[in-house]
Amino acid sequence: MTPFRIDVPQDDLDDLADRLRRTRWAEPENVDDTSQGVPEDFLRRLVDHWMHTYDWRRVEQRLNDLPQCRVDVRGGGDDSLAIHVIHVRSERPDATPLLMTHGWPGSVLEFLDVIEPLTAPADDQPAFHLVLPTLPGFGFSDKPTSPGWGVNRIATAWAELMATLGYDRYAAQGGDWGSIVTSALGAVDAEHLTGIHLNMPLAQPDPDDDPTEAERAIIAHLKQHRRDKTGYLKEQSTRPQTIGYSLVDSPVGLAAWIVEKFWDWTDHDGDPTNILTFDQMLDAVMMYWLPATGASSARLYWEAPRSSWQSDIGVPVGVSMFPKEINRTSERWARKRYPTLSYCNEVDRGGHFAALEQPALFVDELRSWQQTLPPLTPMA
Repeated sequence: MTPFRIDVPQDDLDDLADRLRRTRWAEPENVDDTSQGVPEDFLRRLVDHWMHTYDWRRVEQRLNDLPQCRVDVRGGGDDSLAIHVIHVRSERPDATPLLMTHGWPGSVLEFLDVIEPLTAPADDQPAFHLVLPTLPGFGFSDKPTSPGWGVNRIATAWAELMATLGYDRYAAQGGDWGSIVTSALGAVDAEHLTGIHLNMPLAQPDPDDDPTEAERAIIAHLKQHRRDKTGYLKEQSTRPQTIGYSLVDSPVGLAAWIVEKFWDWTDHDGDPTNILTFDQMLDAVMMYWLPATGASSARLYWEAPRSSWQSDIGVPVGVSMFPKEINRTSERWARKRYPTLSYCNEVDRGGHFAALEQPALFVDELRSWQQTLPPLTPMA
């Protein structure tokens, strides 16, 4: 375990600026909606902001103001990886250690606005020690050099990480890949977990059920999403290396690949800038551009279906359902999928990037879920 600070060389930022100036643009889409992808006019405005207004050093400093380290983990395998971790301890002696895992195309930046309210809350609110690791192949974590770093191995590595940090009892939270890894963690490290919380539940419709009217609407949404909006999933799960060359070489290509998800997966009324700023979108892009993780992060989609992961969760489960989550479900389906479900709530706004879009609501959900967990007592 070694202390870590982010210090991007100025040459890397100068190279980015040069690439942006020399962008070879595609012609505008020939439809008046987003059915062909990110609108050309929107992307040009975003890139203009990137070139003339955006400041990476701002977010770099914000990260460096937090305690960071890199921790070597093996996840039960022969080779080790150094994982980038933000580790913020609360001053409260009754704080619950909480491991929070991001997804794709996310990063630890999603959690920045919830760190202070979770670690330094009012006296009548629960407090948490936060452990925010970066997935292998993402951000400033090492990139796997051999196959095998699938969901189960990452979950095993997270259990190893928490033990290394000195936590013998802890809770875990996740969305997107974080939800999948956290679910696996609930199986592989149930002995040390007090419970898990998911904001992308993995519950699916039961084909033998007679769905309610609300459930029929969810089924229609899932079918439409899978039909029209999963091109990224098919490419990254089958040919991550091929798309990876473009994502590592072209900043505008990477931005379009990622910002499309902010357009499709956030809760807004027609324009994602109603919920996220250009700076927030570009912060997310930079966490893939600067460490050149377009290919290595995509490989998780290739790894996951090629390696089994445990799903028999042996700890209490909490679920918060945000209305614009891409993987929507109903409480009835959630209770079938998670027999140990102890908390389930529908939130009135927010989408796939819950902590980023609605940090206050996200914090409220974690506080409410925490009240359902068993007491945090050390292991014998």
